[in-house]
Amino acid sequence: MYLERYHSETGSRIARITGEDFDIFRRFLVQLLGHMGVKGVWTVMQQPKLETERLVLRPFTLDDAPHVQRLAGDRDIASTTGDIPYPYEDGVAEDWIRSHRERFRSGEAVNYAIVIRGNNTLIGAIGLLINQRHETAEMGYWIGKPYWSNGYCTEAARALLEYGFRDLGLNRLYANYFIRNPASGRVLEKIGMSYEGCLRQHMKKWGVFEDVNVYSILRSEYKGIKAD
Repeated sequence: MYLERYHSETGSRIARITGEDFDIFRRFLVQLLGHMGVKGVWTVMQQPKLETERLVLRPFTLDDAPHVQRLAGDRDIASTTGDIPYPYEDGVAEDWIRSHRERFRSGEAVNYAIVIRGNNTLIGAIGLLINQRHETAEMGYWIGKPYWSNGYCTEAARALLEYGFRDLGLNRLYANYFIRNPASGRVLEKIGMSYEGCLRQHMKKWGVFEDVNVYSILRSEYKGIKAD
């Protein structure tokens, strides 16, 4: 990522900010807009597509709604997530997708459709719930059952982790999962997060209190991993 400044009359480039300087500038911009009463840099940004070797993370469209309902409507998906309903009623996916743009513009959240490069097959979702004041975000994700055990979730999570630190200037990213879903914990370990602890009976799912494991990574730790 970089920022360039051009002369207003000649059109020639007079400045270019890259690397660490760009990160510093971005964080300064977030703080400046905050002091001005603007909710972060998201209000002047477009949500970008993120690309990995096998995947594209892109904003959802309403055309994705039937696929979201079909995949997220699987009982095994709903069982391991805190907020996905079961059964997954008609209209729920559309309402969820319609909320994304405003939540991104307000700096509350960013949500991505996970699709396979080349054929644009939607296989899941991943996103961040953002706390601008504390420069933290909670990561959440799900992968449709037909696409389990292919490493897709880890690949998408790595891309979103980089986006959170590099583009959004966050200081801490964290995630949690029901302890009966250890596969989710392995994803978090693979992207460099560290175990923080267990929140006992922290969430109630379908009438059962669930223990939740918490993992996190700091910006300084992530930069160290990238440097290795």
